[in-house]
Amino acid sequence: MIRLAKADDVARIAELLYQVHAVHVEARPDIFQAGKRKYNDEEILALMADEQKPIFVYEDENGTVQGYAFCIYQITQGVPALFDRKVLYIDDLCVDASQRGKKIGEKLYQHVVAYAKENGCDSVTLHVWNDNQGAFRFYERLGLEPLKTLMEQKL
Repeated sequence: MIRLAKADDVARIAELLYQVHAVHVEARPDIFQAGKRKYNDEEILALMADEQKPIFVYEDENGTVQGYAFCIYQITQGVPALFDRKVLYIDDLCVDASQRGKKIGEKLYQHVVAYAKENGCDSVTLHVWNDNQGAFRFYERLGLEPLKTLMEQKL
C-alpha cells in the first residue's frame, strides 16, 4: 500500500535515508560524508507538515515501510522567457535494499506520476547521480528522459 508518510514512519524513513546516503558515499566520497543522512528527524517531520512537499511511503502487508518518495512542488510563474509550469520534483526515492527487485520503486514512481497528474502538474522530474547507472536505467525504463546535464571539473 502506498500512502502519505506520518510521524510514526520517521524512524523507518531515517533507516532508509542512511541506505541511500551510503550508495552516494560509495560513488562520491569526495562529496558525501559517511554515516550521515539527508534529513534529520525534525526535518522529516517538517517536510511531512508541508503540503508542498509530500512524502509517500510503500507499506508492505506486515505494515513495514519498505520504500519512500520525497517530493517537492516546483512552480514557475511570471518568468518572461518561460511558460508557467507546475512540476512535481522527486527529491529522493528509496526502496529497502532487501526488497529491491519486487517492483516497489516502480509502484512508488507510478503513484507519484498519478498524484502529479491529479494535482495539475505538467511533468515529474528528478536528479540521478552519473555514477548511479542502475538508477539511470531504472528511470529510463519507466519513461523518463534526460532534461539537462550538470557538468563538473574537479580542481
